Amino acid sequence: MTAKRCPLIAGNWKMNGLKKDGKALAQAIAKYMKKKKKKGKYPFDMLVCPPFTLLDAVSGALKGSAVMVGAQDCHINESGAHTGDISPKMLKDMGCDYVIVGHSERRADHKEGSALVKAKAEAALKVGLKVIVCIGETLAQRDAGRPLAVNRRLLRGSLPEGATAANTVIAYEPIWAIGTGRVATPDQAQEVHAAIRGALVRALGEKEAAKMRILYGGSMKPDNAKELMAREDVDGGLIGGASLKAKDFWEIAKSQA
Repeated sequence: MTAKRCPLIAGNWKMNGLKKDGKALAQAIAKYMKKKKKKGKYPFDMLVCPPFTLLDAVSGALKGSAVMVGAQDCHINESGAHTGDISPKMLKDMGCDYVIVGHSERRADHKEGSALVKAKAEAALKVGLKVIVCIGETLAQRDAGRPLAVNRRLLRGSLPEGATAANTVIAYEPIWAIGTGRVATPDQAQEVHAAIRGALVRALGEKEAAKMRILYGGSMKPDNAKELMAREDVDGGLIGGASLKAKDFWEIAKSQA
């Protein structure tokens, strides 16, 4: 990781948490973050992405802190007859800074293809949200020797028009490592991250690609975070289970201090 890219430590709470617990978790994270400030700056950016039902409570708990708030998904339209969906404009109104699009669980459970992921990202950018675009290969694709080709293809199909290092983050999540306890080795992560950056060079140019953050997601924990994020092209983490415990989440962040 170069000095030009500030690490982003992002927590994806997925479908977890009730109001009381979510508020307490957010407050605990904010308390940790407050203690880390040095000379008016932090050594990393921190983001939490709770379920829709907790956005209001979490936004309130984090108000005045340096911890940002994001959502886990959005619709492509600003409003309309889309029962059960949430628009980017609504997320912005709730105080969100980011939205995750294309997570493997959305791609698998809801059959979301890259064209839809791209449309969601573009809708989010349009209203001023930043996006985390997720890509990653299955175990079968890795075993077939195709992780680099698969991720380049997913990136080409999912990268929104207007993407810049200031408004877009890429998250590489090997699907075989999400929630399984398995994790890509630092060498495996770096290989894919380097390939993604190479694809970004072709899509956005060398200068913009060099500045864009690429996160690793897939069973990142306090005991493996430092080694993973020490690699040149790993610029932080999109963290699932470990983000539900304030101490674990903070230990991951602290490894970048």
